[in-house]
Amino acid sequence: MFSKLTVRDARPRGQNVLVRVDYNVPLKDGVITDDLRIRASLPTIEYLKKKGARRIILCSHLGRPEGKKVPELSLRPIAERLKALLGEDAKVNFVGDVSGPDVEEAVEKTPVGGILLLENLRFFPGEEANSAEFAREIAESTHADLFVQDGFAVIHRAHASTDAITKEIPSVAGLLLEKEVSELTKVAENPAHPFVMILGGAKVDDKQPLIEKIAPKAEKVLVGGKIAADGYAVPADLTDKVIVAGDFATDGEGAKLDIAEAEVDKFIEIIKTAKTILWNGTLGKVEDPEFAKSSEKIAFALAEATKNGATTVICGGDTTGFIENLQAKNPDLQYSLVSTGGGASLELLSGLSLPGLENLDE
Repeated sequence: MFSKLTVRDARPRGQNVLVRVDYNVPLKDGVITDDLRIRASLPTIEYLKKKGARRIILCSHLGRPEGKKVPELSLRPIAERLKALLGEDAKVNFVGDVSGPDVEEAVEKTPVGGILLLENLRFFPGEEANSAEFAREIAESTHADLFVQDGFAVIHRAHASTDAITKEIPSVAGLLLEKEVSELTKVAENPAHPFVMILGGAKVDDKQPLIEKIAPKAEKVLVGGKIAADGYAVPADLTDKVIVAGDFATDGEGAKLDIAEAEVDKFIEIIKTAKTILWNGTLGKVEDPEFAKSSEKIAFALAEATKNGATTVICGGDTTGFIENLQAKNPDLQYSLVSTGGGASLELLSGLSLPGLENLDE
């Protein structure tokens, strides 16, 4: 159960609403290559418009400019994509700052029902420093009456737009944040059984808190990816439930770059029995189509499980990026949740502190 107040509990009619979104999207030569996170923000934006918010002011970071203005990391292209997604009639403006006279003027010029996107928060040292003054300047310049936290991917950070800002304005959760936290919490605390966890990727140390927290609750843990290729050492207390792939597809030099067909078929037979499936980490070197086959087969198996009523949750940046690319070619592939948060989803599942969630109103 979600314990924080959400936009459904607020009364945004006639208010300026400041929304922390996560528009940290991949760019190549100034072009957005994956707009998942922009699309994920639309339900909250559209809800606020429907409920009569006077103005919706969006703030986000992009990349790691380290407190300096880096033109290549401006959010201006995101404003253009947002307008395209909302429709040509949408009133979407952009301002190249986050506080001060230019922002105040931009807010005043934003029409009733319009949207204003502020510049990259991380162009300013106050964001990552969790500066109370920086947060206050944003709140005052935007004349915000309400703050909505909808940037799930950043709630594990104690930054000005996740922590300090909540001390300045009444603060509630957006619809994306509510969905992510609710689905992930259900998996972590009360999964339907049988529960199967699939682990892949390269860095087992990053997954250790997840393994310690979640694996004991699962009936089976299926391990592939470089973790398996490197010889994953199964913890003594999990030997009865962990299955590590032992056969691999290799390149010309013998490098183990995907799990073998027989191994993935064995995994799929177990997946078919599950009521809850959590997948973190691809099972091969998916950037090479030759070694993406096992991950593709798992993705199709999870989509089928979803159709059959299972809860399917996919998390981790590389895994969700892979799934998004696959869905672009196969729109019928659907899952309970494809998380927008890499580190945030792992920390939530691992039971760690999430300042951007804990500080919201109850």
